[in-house]
Amino acid sequence: METDTDIRLTPARRLTRGLSRTAAGPVDITRGTLGLVAQSVGATFGGLRQQFRKSQARKELRRELADAKSLVAHEFADVKQAVQELAESKGGRGPRRKRLLIAAAGVTTLAGGAALFSTIRRSQRRPEPSPLPPSVPVEPKP
Repeated sequence: METDTDIRLTPARRLTRGLSRTAAGPVDITRGTLGLVAQSVGATFGGLRQQFRKSQARKELRRELADAKSLVAHEFADVKQAVQELAESKGGRGPRRKRLLIAAAGVTTLAGGAALFSTIRRSQRRPEPSPLPPSVPVEPKP
């Protein structure tokens, strides 16, 4: 008594099935290998592209920093020249008084900045207390 699952293979069918299964193994291996290589190449180029963008951003940042430094140096030279001209026009007060005034202005600016910084920091750190009583009892009951 034969069932549907016990079909005898002819040699031609057996050869066709064997060749298809034998050919499928190397094809799958080749496809998998090529897929891994393609992903690796894509990841490598993505990393290189990201590094290139970072380097371009760093170059732009360096350029802007150099421009800012030169602008500050130019402004500082202008201020120095203006202070020097002002001191020459005032005459006999002397360089010591000029130094004291500049030092006092610097200390005042730093003190004002420190006070402003601490005020802003303090206002950000502590929220205002709620006028409502707490909704949970503060002391646990034994």
